[in-house]
Amino acid sequence: MTSLSADSHAAVLIEALPYLKQFYGKTIVVKYGGNAMIHESLKQQVMQDIALLHYVGIRTILIHGGGPEISAIMKQMGHEPTFVGGLRVTDADTMEIVEMVLAGKTNKGIVALLNKQGAKAVGLSGKDANLIVARKMDSDDGDLGYVGEVAQVNPDILNLLSREGYIPVVSSVAIGHDGASYNVNADHVAGHIAAAVQAEKLLILTDVDGLYRDFSDKTSLVGQMTLKEAEIMIANGAADRGMIPKLEACITAVEAGVPRAHLIDGRLPHSLLIEIFTDTGIGTMIRA
Repeated sequence: MTSLSADSHAAVLIEALPYLKQFYGKTIVVKYGGNAMIHESLKQQVMQDIALLHYVGIRTILIHGGGPEISAIMKQMGHEPTFVGGLRVTDADTMEIVEMVLAGKTNKGIVALLNKQGAKAVGLSGKDANLIVARKMDSDDGDLGYVGEVAQVNPDILNLLSREGYIPVVSSVAIGHDGASYNVNADHVAGHIAAAVQAEKLLILTDVDGLYRDFSDKTSLVGQMTLKEAEIMIANGAADRGMIPKLEACITAVEAGVPRAHLIDGRLPHSLLIEIFTDTGIGTMIRA
C-alpha cells in the first residue's frame, strides 16, 4: 500500500472542506443494496462512511432492501421464490418471511454494524409511526399479492430521530390502508423518503459504475444528466431494466426539490465519501 505524504493528507482534507461546510446539518438519504450488502469488507466500509458522515454533522437516513436474503431464507423454509415481471409474488406466507427478514434480521444487522462504529442507529420499518403507507400494486402479469407501491410518507419519526442525533435505518416493509403489510421496492422507498424529508442528496448504491447510454459500450457512462434526460431514457427503453426503479427513485426525489440524486458504484471502497467530498465525484448525477 502506498502511503500518502503529510501534504497529500492535508490536500485531501482541504478538498473536502467546502463540502463539509455545504452539507453540515443537512440530510442525505442513502439507498443501501447490492454487493455492498453482501461482501463483509464492503459492508464495513459503508458503515464507516456513514459513521463519518454522522460525526461531521451530516444527517444520514439509510434505506435498505434485501432480496437475496429473502430468497435464501424462503428456500431454507421450503418456499420457492416466484417472480413475475421482475417482481416477487408475495402471498401471505411470503409476506411473513419478507417482514421477518427485512424488518428483523437484515435491519437489526445493519443497526448493529453502525452502532459498532460508534454511531447511534435506530431500526425502523415502514409500519413504525405509519412511516410508509402503501397501496396494492396492480400488474398486467397477474396478482402479485402483498406487493405495494408508496402512497404516502409520514417523515415525522425520521426528522425527530435525526434531530436527536440518531441514524434511522429503514426497511422497505410498508403498511397498507387496510392494515396489511406490503413489500415495496426499496429504491422507490428511498426516492419518496428523500422527497419527504427534503434531503440535500439521494445516493443509490448500485453494482455498476453508473448509468450507461449503451451498457455494452463502457465509454458511454453518463456523468450527469437532467431530469428530462432521465425520463427520456426510461421512456425509450435505453435504461437497463434493473436500473429503471433506481432512475425512477432519482426522478421522484429531484421532482420534489431534492437538488441532486446519484447512482454510484457500491463495489468501490468508500464510494460514498468519494462522491460527497471530492471535486470529481463518481457515477451518474441527476439534477433538475
